[in-house]
Parts: sequence; structure tokens; C-alpha cells
Amino acid sequence: MFTKVVAVLLFVAVLSQEAEEEPFKLPSLKGNAFFADPFANFEGIGSIWGLSSSSKGDGSKFDGRWAIEGNSANLKDLGLVAKDKAKHHAISAKMNKKVDFTELHDSQKQFVVQYEVKYQDTMECGGSYLKLAAEVDEEFSSDTFNDKTLYSIMFGPDKCGLESRIHFIVNYKNPVTGAVEEKHAKASSDFKEIFGDNKSHLLTLVVDFDGSFEIFVDQNSVNKGSMLTDMTPAINPPSEIDDPSDSKPSDWDDKEKIPDPMATKPEDWDEDAPKFIEDEEATMPDNWLEDELEQVPDPDAVKPEDWDDEEDGEWEAPIVENPKCEAGNCGPWTRPQKPNPEYKGSWAPPLIDNPNYSGVWSPKKIANPDYYEDKTPFASLMPITAVGIEMWTMTKDIMFDNIILTDSKSVADEWAGESWNKKALIEKLAAPGDSPIDQFLVFAGENPWIWVLLAAAVILPVVLYFYCSGGSPAPADDGAEAKKTDKVTPDDEEKEDEGEEEEKEASGEQKEEEEDMPELEETEKEAEEEAAEEEEAEEEEAAEEEVAEEKEEAPVKRRTRKAD
Repeated sequence: MFTKVVAVLLFVAVLSQEAEEEPFKLPSLKGNAFFADPFANFEGIGSIWGLSSSSKGDGSKFDGRWAIEGNSANLKDLGLVAKDKAKHHAISAKMNKKVDFTELHDSQKQFVVQYEVKYQDTMECGGSYLKLAAEVDEEFSSDTFNDKTLYSIMFGPDKCGLESRIHFIVNYKNPVTGAVEEKHAKASSDFKEIFGDNKSHLLTLVVDFDGSFEIFVDQNSVNKGSMLTDMTPAINPPSEIDDPSDSKPSDWDDKEKIPDPMATKPEDWDEDAPKFIEDEEATMPDNWLEDELEQVPDPDAVKPEDWDDEEDGEWEAPIVENPKCEAGNCGPWTRPQKPNPEYKGSWAPPLIDNPNYSGVWSPKKIANPDYYEDKTPFASLMPITAVGIEMWTMTKDIMFDNIILTDSKSVADEWAGESWNKKALIEKLAAPGDSPIDQFLVFAGENPWIWVLLAAAVILPVVLYFYCSGGSPAPADDGAEAKKTDKVTPDDEEKEDEGEEEEKEASGEQKEEEEDMPELEETEKEAEEEAAEEEEAEEEEAAEEEVAEEKEEAPVKRRTRKAD
């Protein structure tokens, strides 16, 4: 759950960053490089890269077109594109500083070649590898670069049909004979998805001074080994070889088993018995229709109105499968076949050990006249003076980008961090299918380094917050203490003062209202006086009536009082 929450935060951050439309930046080189080209502008062809006007050994012309175009992930991010399918392409760039493997070995440094390739159409058949041209007596020229140009290292993917591989081939010069022979690294694995997902992929070859090598695709290792043990043919030849003049003796018997000469065929062995016979117990099924034809004229067919028997001939309904025979139960019935229990086949004598067996023959060994032992094959690699792309392809619009040759993998990683890493994330989030969060989780699983960036993005603001706030404790709450002890607080005094001010304001407002409404007060007083006068008049009338009643009842009342 935490992982998904973090992924959401990062995804929002990425979208915010994209919303700001940060301008595209070329990768900056941090360290030594023999060659580095991010394809900064549209002028690379003709200034850095030169087209070949040569032809292949079979006479085919290199007529495939090249162009520098923007990547669909960011049109400002330019790359070198092989435009045509079913064409031969050749282009190269001369290096200002050659790669000397002897110097790298003595300095205990690496050799790293790295570049991006993007199949904008699904790869069908063809190559997309780099050829790193070897130093020769003649100065390198892009104009004469072709398939016969001697290369020191060839590296990159190749595919045709179901077969695909990532080449790592070195042209190794025999120190004894001077002959040059290709040495192929063992096959790589877990990379075939790069040919069909229309994304930019990072290819990296690292060769260490000790002869060990490792191949990475999208910064994931897909192959590793040693030039001493994992190349075919081997860098170092065997110390002994088969004697080419030796031959197998005429009496050499290399048959380990022979037919038993004492065995005889049994008398009851019937070689003519058939392998299968009719099943005599089988009976014809009840639903079998022997008189029905498997194909009959279509009963639903109707003769066309424009059919002319004289011109078109007699009309016949088309033939269709008989619907009564869908189960294959029509026509003559025959009993099915079953295995013949008496069948034994042709007789042959059993095999026994050959008493004259001489063993497996092999020619004798002699010392290899061309033997050598090169314990430092890295130092023996031919120097590199140019970077070339020579290929044939059935797929158009193959893009190459951010090519770098350096002596440090960390330099190549930083170069990729400012180029491919950002591009790959954009392409991953823009891909159709899963939600952006799911795509990011998959991407983060394949590229764990991104969690480091996320941790920095989440933790750093928290640290800065506490640092800037000083880390002091929160002040005590005086209000809570006052509630417990009835202690008068400054807030209470302020509230009392506010209450007195409110009363004064209310009384002042009342006075203002009375001064503003004198006529209403006089009218109310007059109404009150009239009501009082009417009430007094009613009381006087009531008193007079009461006095009159007392006069009439006066004796009775006095007697009553005496009795009391």
C-alpha cells in the first residue's frame, strides 16, 4: 500500500514538472570521452557524420537515406534516423581521439560504448549495431566506409524472424600469424521485447581491463563473461591439434556391437504376416446409410432466370455435401482394421558385443605450430579511430541517439541519467494500456534507482521544515490551566473589557435612537394618558355602583359583623 501511495506522489510530481514545460536540455559530459554525440542540431550529417559513397562487396550501393529528426517523446530531442526499408545504409564519424587499449589496460581502466536505439516501426529483419573501425595504415574516410571496413568491435542488436541476438564481436589479430579472426561472445538473454514496443532503449557494453565484459539493456544486465573463456572461437588456441597427416588403420574396428553370428530365425517366424487385419467382430452401425451419396445436388438451388439452355447448356444444380452424411456414415461400409497379434515383421539376429572392437578412433595430437597464450586480450584489441553504422534492414525509421565511447561506466551512467532515463519515463507514462500508476510501478521495479530520487523528494522537505522551524517545543496552553483553576487570564480581562465596551456602545445607540425619534415618543405619551383617563372613568363608575349596593344591604352587613 505504501508503495502505491508513494507512486501516486511521484506521478503527480512528474505531471507537475511536465506542466511547467521545462525546456529540453542536452546531456552534459562529466568525465573523459573518446566520442560523444547527443545530436544537438540538424547539422550533424555533413559536419560530424559522413555518408558512404562506396558499395558492398557484391556491388550493392549504400542507397539508404539518413536524416536527423526529433524523437516522438520530445521533438526537441534529436536523433540519427535510418529512413528506408530494404536498403543498405552506411554512415560514420571520425573520432578526434582514438581508443588505445594498451593505454587503458596499463591504467586499469574500462572501455564503455553506449547508445540508444528506437524502432519506431516493429523490427522485422535487419541490424542496428555499431561498428567501431580499427586503426589501419590508411587514414579513415567516411566516403569509403563499407561492409569490408576492418572493425575492432561490433556491438548492438540484430534480428530476423524469430532469431535475435545482441552482438559483441571483436576482430582479434593472431600475434603469431598476423591473421585477423572474429571472436563472438556467448548469446545474451531477456532483451527481445525491445524490437516491438516502439520505445527508446539503452544499450551498453562494458569491457574491463582484465578481459571481463558485461552487456546491459536499459541498465539491466543481459550477459556477462570473460574474453578468455566466453568467446567463440576462443581467444587463445589449443596447445595441441590433431595431426592432419594421421589416418585410421584399415584393420581398425570401431563397431561396438555386431549381429550374433550364431543366431537363427525361429521356425514359426512369419515375416509375411500383415501388420493390421480386419476386425471380424465389428458390425455395421444402425445409422449407416449405404445407399446415400456423400455429395448430392443442392436441393435449394434455383435455375437463374437468364439461363439459356441453348447457349449455356443444360442447367445442373451445384453439388453440395449431403446433410445426411455429416457423421461420415454414408457409402459402402467396410470393417475397421486392428493390429495383427501374429505380426512379427522382418527377422534380424540380436546384437552382441564385438570381440574385435578397437574403440573410437581419433588422430593423434601434435603441438600446435600457431599456439600462443594471450593473458591480456583487452590490451591486444585493435585501436579504434571511428564510429560507424553499416547495416541492411527491412524496417524503416530506426533512430540512434546519445552515442558515447568512454573509459568509465559512471560517466556513461551520468550521461544516460540526463538523457535516456528522462526519456524512458516519459515514454512509459505515455504508453497506452495500464494506468500511469501501474506503469510507474513496473518501471520502478525495473529501475530501482528511481526510489532514491523519490526518497530525496519526500524526505528533504521534511528535514528542511524542522531545520527552519528550529525544533523548539510548542508553548504551554494557559487556557487549559485556567479552566482547571478558574484563574483569571489576560484573555478573560480582554473579554470583560470587550463586554463593557459593548454595553456602552448599546446604550449610546439607544440614546441616539431616542433622539432621532422624538415625535414617536410624544404620540405614545398622549395615547397612554388617554388610556389612563378612560381607566379612571371606569373605576369611578364602578365605585359609585358599589356604594349604592352597600346602602341597600347595610343592616344585614352590620348584623353579620356583630355575630362575628
